[in-house]
Amino acid sequence: MHNLLGFLIKYCHWFLFAILELLCFILLFRFNSYQGSVWFTSANVVAGKVYEWDSKVISYLNLTTLNEQLTRRNIMLEQRAKILSEQINELNGGRDTLVAGLDSAAIKLIPAKVVGNSVDRRDNFITIDKGRADGIRENMGVACGMGLVGIVYLVSEHYSVVIPVLNSHSNISVAIRNRNYFGYLRWDGKASNEAYVDDIPRHAKFKKGDSVVTSGYSFVFPPGIAVGKITNIYDSADGMSYMLKIKLYTDFARLRDVCVIEDYEMSEKMQLLQSAKDSVKVMGK
Repeated sequence: MHNLLGFLIKYCHWFLFAILELLCFILLFRFNSYQGSVWFTSANVVAGKVYEWDSKVISYLNLTTLNEQLTRRNIMLEQRAKILSEQINELNGGRDTLVAGLDSAAIKLIPAKVVGNSVDRRDNFITIDKGRADGIRENMGVACGMGLVGIVYLVSEHYSVVIPVLNSHSNISVAIRNRNYFGYLRWDGKASNEAYVDDIPRHAKFKKGDSVVTSGYSFVFPPGIAVGKITNIYDSADGMSYMLKIKLYTDFARLRDVCVIEDYEMSEKMQLLQSAKDSVKVMGK
């Protein structure tokens, strides 16, 4: 207390000066219209800047949620576009099924964040922050807002490891959009934005610039998820088929938000196939 009183006595003239200055400013801006309007305008400019900064900070903090929502929405729109395209083709054949089946794909999307990634190795892996506790299982498909990412390989309670397209062991069934010719997507270990599709039949009709999507002929991905577009066409080594070079839509070097795909129809098909395999084993004994 004694030190506080000593401090106040020592600097009392500065405190008195500050109080008088404040009083002068109050009298100046309150009883003079011009000075008052200048103060009001300046205060509004400062307040506006503060609110603008506050809005930008809040918007930045909300980017994570927005990215998750956009990723989920893009994947769903890809699926709906695929279904609509198929139904338009059916309508052209005289079958009125445009509305029926719009949401027939029983798909659940589980949003996740990429917490580990590499693109410069022969066998790259991606780690995401969702695991068994979030409903993730092995062999579930993974996609992002731009397109295909990979397949879940290992799962722990709260994390999962994904084998992306940029892995020599990746082998995903894909098709040329609206052409119904399918092949297998592989990566040659070089550029992270390019891949190849093997086993496209020689009689297939397509051209550069056509889009490549998942075929739906596997138990991992539903049909219609974007993969890339054709940039070059080559003959296969044996000359019996085509090999396509495609530019991938997914930018793996900047991958942040993904969705794990749980397709209930695919799960049912997988269970049915497994039952058939078990039956064949029993019959063989």
